[in-house]
Amino acid sequence: MLINFKNLNTNKLSFKTEFEKKIIFFLEEWFSKQETVNVQTSGSTGTPKIFAIQKKNMINSAEMTCNFLGLKEGDTALICLPIEYISGKMMVVRSLVRKLQLTVADPSVKPIADLDTQIDFCAMTPLQVENSLDKIHLIKNLIIGGAGVSENLKAKLLKNKEQKATTNFIFETYGMSETLSHIALKQLMPQAEDYFTIFENVEISKDERGCLRIFAPNVNAEVLQTNDLVEIKEGNKFRFLGRLDNVINSGGAKIFPEELEALVKKEISNEAVFIGIQDELLGQKLVLVIEGKESEEITKKIMEIPFEKKFHKPKEIIFIEKIPRTPNGKINRIELRTAIEQSM
Repeated sequence: MLINFKNLNTNKLSFKTEFEKKIIFFLEEWFSKQETVNVQTSGSTGTPKIFAIQKKNMINSAEMTCNFLGLKEGDTALICLPIEYISGKMMVVRSLVRKLQLTVADPSVKPIADLDTQIDFCAMTPLQVENSLDKIHLIKNLIIGGAGVSENLKAKLLKNKEQKATTNFIFETYGMSETLSHIALKQLMPQAEDYFTIFENVEISKDERGCLRIFAPNVNAEVLQTNDLVEIKEGNKFRFLGRLDNVINSGGAKIFPEELEALVKKEISNEAVFIGIQDELLGQKLVLVIEGKESEEITKKIMEIPFEKKFHKPKEIIFIEKIPRTPNGKINRIELRTAIEQSM
């Protein structure tokens, strides 16, 4: 289904799939007299919640993204993210606000398999990108969100860029449901940046724990306190260090699993997650969970990694068939930790 928001007539829209039907229902909700729409959180850090958000704030968020990327009326876009979540809803709102031509593709791990022409804008999860490398060069502006972009995926994107001589722009996003998708982008291609750059009219600071505090009045009137440990640079840039919730306390040492995962994923292509398992001696024992069949070769590679600290080396490596994820693709660390503890 193609929706031309430059000449939109919702009465003429027809659907062939359940996802297309949901898109139409969302448009009907958007054009209703209600000033808010309901959004479901991912549940990656707790129980999923549904809350109402102001349409005017969603418009402001859409404007910030479109301005940052230089999108203009008549440009093409593609939606392949679930419409239940803010990520999918905002793709529709951006298209509506900037009057884009939006192609609707059912959310899947290979959402652009049938794409045969260049498009100007698309948002995808890392897992979708991983399975779409042969077509990524067709997307002029790609934003990747829902989960962090691994070092392994970055290497694949770089190799893909060199092979296809692409000139597309690829960004990693930072945000959450409460910020109506993202409030900052970090360029991965053509230049690899270490810091996220915040949008205009967004202010950031740190609390006493070193966690990011966000004030984005155009999308949320409240100051948003995160549990994300960051390093701030020049007032408008920040580097993500890890989530305070995920910090592992092993023998009195604080370990940031995200940093270790980035190191491991430079060496292996499998999904890898560090978790802390209850231990009488250490409090929490550092365990590395790898998705895939057990492999001596992978184990050897990991044990040869020059970890900065001795206690960064996992006490145990566990292989499982599938790492649990939330419906929108994020790793569900809570469910993973529970499953591993129950199996031990």
